[in-house]
Amino acid sequence: MLTNRHSGKALFAAIVCAVLCCLLLDTSAGSTVQTQSDSPPAAPGYKSQEGIAMALAIGKIKAVTVPKEMPEGVELLTDVTYGQVADRPLKLDLYKPVKLDKKVPALIFIHGGAWKGGNKDMYRPYAARYAERGYVVASISYRLSGEAPFPAAVQDAKCAVRWMRANAAEHKVDPNYICVLGGSAGGHIALMVGYCPDNKDLESSGGHETFSSKVQAVVDIYGPCDLTVPGLRDASSIRRFLAEKTYDDAPDLYRKASPLHHVTKDDPPTLILHGTLDSLVPISQSDELARRLKQVGVPCTYDRLEGWPHVMDMAEIVFNRCVFFIDRFLAENMPVPDAVKSEPKSMKTQ
Repeated sequence: MLTNRHSGKALFAAIVCAVLCCLLLDTSAGSTVQTQSDSPPAAPGYKSQEGIAMALAIGKIKAVTVPKEMPEGVELLTDVTYGQVADRPLKLDLYKPVKLDKKVPALIFIHGGAWKGGNKDMYRPYAARYAERGYVVASISYRLSGEAPFPAAVQDAKCAVRWMRANAAEHKVDPNYICVLGGSAGGHIALMVGYCPDNKDLESSGGHETFSSKVQAVVDIYGPCDLTVPGLRDASSIRRFLAEKTYDDAPDLYRKASPLHHVTKDDPPTLILHGTLDSLVPISQSDELARRLKQVGVPCTYDRLEGWPHVMDMAEIVFNRCVFFIDRFLAENMPVPDAVKSEPKSMKTQ
């Protein structure tokens, strides 16, 4: 999530996002997951942020719930150390199918929060679901901007990829099939990991340095891709992420931290999910990323969803649509072996 104290629209959007977050965390009823079909689930949008606020107020928008119990056949390992920077351990939660006879692809989720907040529990609805489908799934924490500015968060995410490869045999992961997924700031980090495989400045000394941090697919959910554009480059969260340096003082740093400026023809296939009412990360960011990827020949799927704001996938109807596109994207680029695959059931909560 991006914040700009000078923008009334951004403030209103932040309030809407906060309400959705509260719904996500406080709802206790189980959520249902739609099964795969040929067409994406419809998610009729709204004409304005005010319309969304009204729909929230009258209970028209149902939020996705966080499963407190794992689906049957899924094991959760919490606070696994994937790296260490000085005296600082880096932690992830690992979601695994209980019985694996074959190697499977791995998914690494990276949470959002304007690079200054959030936590690895935020992606539990996705992580539990994809572990149930047969993937080995990690949801990582990383150093936030208040602790260490860019490139620390990107370095940590790359360390998580290296950890996954270093421990592939133990967890029955196919090291040739790793996908990074993230939303908002996490989407930005996922794009940086995907598009900067050989950038030594973005590799940390967190551990597993003999292994590659290259990934085979990227899922970007409303993440910013170009921090150099007017408006975004003035956001307080971005300045903090970039060590309080302004664009005028350090234009090269802003370009270095912008995934769009690293796009090349050999980048991994990318899925982009973004709502047109997003006033925190403008839809133009994803429009331009999709255009650039198409221009250089990188396979790209883009669901440009009309009438939905930032953190749109906290609404169950949008979550189901996002799951449809992620399912299809993963089936095309890193499918689970048929002997492992299973259809997810409704998740239980306590």
